[in-house]
Amino acid sequence: MINRELIDVFSEIAREKNVERSELGSIIEQLFLYIIEKQRGDSENCSVIVNIDKGEIEIYAEREIVNEVEDPTHEIALSEVQKLEPDLDDLGIGEDYIEVIDPTVFGRRLVATAKQFFAQRIQDVEKKYIYEDYNQRVGEIIIGTVHQVQKDNIYINIEHAELHMPRREQIQSERYRRGDTIRAIIKSVDVTPKGPDIVVSRSSNQFLYKLFEMEVPEIEDGIIDITTITRQPGERAKIIVKSQDRRIDAVGACVGMRGSRIQAIVRELNNEKIDIINHSEQPEILISRALSPAKPINLYIDDDRRYCAAIFGDNDLDTAIGKGGVNINLAARVTGYRIDAYGKTEYEKQQNDQNTLLKNIPDFPTDLAQALSKGNINSVFEALNTDEDILLAIEDVTAEAVELMYDAIQNFIERSDDNEDEIDIEFDLESPDPEPTEINKEQNT
Repeated sequence: MINRELIDVFSEIAREKNVERSELGSIIEQLFLYIIEKQRGDSENCSVIVNIDKGEIEIYAEREIVNEVEDPTHEIALSEVQKLEPDLDDLGIGEDYIEVIDPTVFGRRLVATAKQFFAQRIQDVEKKYIYEDYNQRVGEIIIGTVHQVQKDNIYINIEHAELHMPRREQIQSERYRRGDTIRAIIKSVDVTPKGPDIVVSRSSNQFLYKLFEMEVPEIEDGIIDITTITRQPGERAKIIVKSQDRRIDAVGACVGMRGSRIQAIVRELNNEKIDIINHSEQPEILISRALSPAKPINLYIDDDRRYCAAIFGDNDLDTAIGKGGVNINLAARVTGYRIDAYGKTEYEKQQNDQNTLLKNIPDFPTDLAQALSKGNINSVFEALNTDEDILLAIEDVTAEAVELMYDAIQNFIERSDDNEDEIDIEFDLESPDPEPTEINKEQNT
């Protein structure tokens, strides 16, 4: 099975694996060099020419002409050359002789060994094609079939490629079964010894962005921008949208007629709630919108510190915070402000406590209050917001007196805590966010 028959067999295998003809020729060349190396121990002086169209394989070996052969792989005796090529009278010692090797000399056993090599090379080429294809498709949504479910990974088949979705990229409330059709975004493609490692995600912000891009033509056309996204996958997401055309309502376009567009996205995300926030340059408006579905009574914003105290009706506070603090945490991430939420009653109590004069606090030493007054520290707020070094610099104020002051203030503030629930939630923007919140539109073009 040499030349035409051999090439036909390998061509059929290559067609099944979607290997290009040019790549097939290169593999067959490498294959015969591999056979030569297995038989002779070295193939550096050999070359193989494959013509796929004609079904021809030509093998040549370059050997030096010598009187006495010491290395049969690289040398040939002059007497042998004269026997093989009696017409070549002009060849002499030290010159190179090009030997034509008949592929039939390798025998069927070596050809069988070569098939294993060929199959491995075909597999390597197939892996290279898969890597190159999917590496160009990072950020693209794919649809595949679940073929294996493990504790920490879901494996998905698409034609000849195997993709996997780690637990961190899954929506935790979802359950996957073998045979399920699944949609996800290609997050990364890496090269490993076992082949391309293609990771897909359903929990990433980029997946949500792409779903909106698919459902809302105005986003794909650049009329509406999604500037920021943050999610608690499977529970709630908040996105900020901005229209480049004043005639088009960004929120309305994303919601669609009778909610058709947003409902399609919500169904895809296993009923994840999505709050669409109209962009505003005014922080108080943006934060108020971001805290939806709750409506704050008042907002106290410090732009320099990127901080906001949001005041709600006592009955609305649970809604503002959300289950496990999800709503207020997402509002903080999407706006970039650290947000504390207070019920109206609790906030008024805290303000009253902060404005209380030290001399009016029960059991607060009168002489200490008088000493602190000399340093213009008269209220609870002033005492708690003054550095300890400054307090100690005041005449008649010792370290023991400062500790006494803190204890007295703490007892005063906590006087009714045993009868009240703690209702303020703080979100720290310095805590790590599992996904970047700003959308990189270049990645989605």
